[in-house]
Amino acid sequence: MVKEYSRAQRVSQAIKKEIAIILQREIKDPRVSMVTVSGVEVSRDLVYAKVFVTFLNYNTTKQVKTDVQVLQDAAGFIRRLLGKTIRLRVVPKLTFVYDNSLLEGMRMFTLVSQVVQKDRFQCGASHIFDKVIDNNED
Repeated sequence: MVKEYSRAQRVSQAIKKEIAIILQREIKDPRVSMVTVSGVEVSRDLVYAKVFVTFLNYNTTKQVKTDVQVLQDAAGFIRRLLGKTIRLRVVPKLTFVYDNSLLEGMRMFTLVSQVVQKDRFQCGASHIFDKVIDNNED
């Protein structure tokens, strides 16, 4: 029987879940209150883990850098708590990285929406398209 996921993928999913719980319940620093773990990449030897995070409450570069640094400073504490919940011979060394894919996705959605709306307006048939879309949703 062929394994669907490699060990590194399974470990990264477990680490993602546990770090999200740790950040929610154990980290008391108010600067990292609205943090989401969007992904984890683990090295093949499971010694290093890159933790991708997003912050939901603001978008300024300075605040993001500060909060990533706060997480990086707490990486040892998070790693120790992670070692208590996940049974691994070596708990990976954690590196926190800001993941801007959520913001990029929202930016791309806005751009596409603007282009579609502009195209509808230029065609002069926006009301016809709206009626067709409304009929298809029923």
